[in-house]
Amino acid sequence: MEGIIVNFRRGRHLQSTNQMIVEVPGIDSKEKAAAMIGKTVVWKSPAKKEIKGKVAKEHGSRGALKVAFETGMPGQAVGQKVTID
Repeated sequence: MEGIIVNFRRGRHLQSTNQMIVEVPGIDSKEKAAAMIGKTVVWKSPAKKEIKGKVAKEHGSRGALKVAFETGMPGQAVGQKVTID
Protein backbone atom coordinates (compact mmCIF):
# COMPACT_ATOMS: atom_id res chain seq x y z
CA MET A 1 0.00 0.00 0.00
CA GLU A 2 1.25 3.51 -0.75
CA GLY A 3 0.64 6.84 0.88
CA ILE A 4 1.79 10.43 0.40
CA ILE A 5 3.53 12.52 3.06
CA VAL A 6 1.46 15.67 3.44
CA ASN A 7 3.35 17.63 6.07
CA PHE A 8 5.26 17.55 9.34
CA ARG A 9 3.17 17.22 12.49
CA ARG A 10 3.20 20.78 13.74
CA GLY A 11 1.53 23.40 15.82
CA ARG A 12 1.62 27.13 15.86
CA HIS A 13 5.14 27.45 17.20
CA LEU A 14 6.76 24.01 17.02
CA GLN A 15 7.31 21.33 14.40
CA SER A 16 8.05 17.68 15.17
CA THR A 17 10.65 16.62 12.61
CA ASN A 18 10.29 12.89 13.20
CA GLN A 19 6.48 12.85 12.99
CA MET A 20 4.72 13.20 9.65
CA ILE A 21 1.11 13.33 8.46
CA VAL A 22 0.43 10.75 5.72
CA GLU A 23 -2.64 10.45 3.51
CA VAL A 24 -3.53 7.08 1.97
CA PRO A 25 -5.86 6.86 -1.05
CA GLY A 26 -8.96 4.85 -0.19
CA ILE A 27 -8.89 5.67 3.51
CA ASP A 28 -11.42 8.43 4.08
CA SER A 29 -12.65 7.98 7.63
CA LYS A 30 -11.26 7.93 11.13
CA GLU A 31 -12.40 4.32 11.61
CA LYS A 32 -10.48 3.07 8.55
CA ALA A 33 -7.41 5.00 9.68
CA ALA A 34 -7.60 3.43 13.16
CA ALA A 35 -7.24 -0.02 11.56
CA MET A 36 -3.80 1.02 10.21
CA ILE A 37 -2.27 1.73 13.64
CA GLY A 38 0.93 -0.25 14.23
CA LYS A 39 1.82 -0.83 10.57
CA THR A 40 5.34 -0.15 9.32
CA VAL A 41 6.01 2.79 7.00
CA VAL A 42 9.15 3.14 4.84
CA TRP A 43 10.38 6.25 2.99
CA LYS A 44 13.20 5.87 0.46
CA SER A 45 15.42 8.90 -0.04
CA PRO A 46 16.85 9.85 -3.45
CA ALA A 47 20.14 8.30 -2.23
CA LYS A 48 18.27 4.97 -1.70
CA LYS A 49 18.50 5.24 2.09
CA GLU A 50 15.44 3.95 3.95
CA ILE A 51 13.90 5.65 6.97
CA LYS A 52 11.37 3.50 8.81
CA GLY A 53 8.49 4.47 11.03
CA LYS A 54 5.24 3.24 12.52
CA VAL A 55 1.68 4.48 12.29
CA ALA A 56 1.08 5.97 15.74
CA LYS A 57 -2.53 7.16 15.47
CA GLU A 58 -5.11 8.67 13.18
CA HIS A 59 -5.04 12.41 12.45
CA GLY A 60 -8.26 14.32 11.96
CA SER A 61 -11.60 12.97 10.80
CA ARG A 62 -10.80 12.35 7.11
CA GLY A 63 -8.48 9.39 7.51
CA ALA A 64 -4.99 10.89 7.66
CA LEU A 65 -2.33 9.04 9.68
CA LYS A 66 0.29 10.30 12.12
CA VAL A 67 3.53 8.39 11.53
CA ALA A 68 6.46 8.45 13.97
CA PHE A 69 9.77 7.86 12.17
CA GLU A 70 13.06 6.67 13.73
CA THR A 71 14.93 9.88 12.90
CA GLY A 72 14.08 13.39 11.79
CA MET A 73 12.78 13.61 8.25
CA PRO A 74 14.18 16.01 5.64
CA GLY A 75 11.94 18.65 4.12
CA GLN A 76 12.31 17.04 0.69
CA ALA A 77 10.17 14.13 1.94
CA VAL A 78 7.02 16.27 1.92
CA GLY A 79 4.92 15.34 -1.08
CA GLN A 80 6.73 12.05 -1.74
CA LYS A 81 5.41 8.50 -1.56
CA VAL A 82 5.88 6.04 1.29
CA THR A 83 5.15 2.32 1.41
CA ILE A 84 2.97 0.89 4.18
CA ASP A 85 3.26 -2.79 5.15
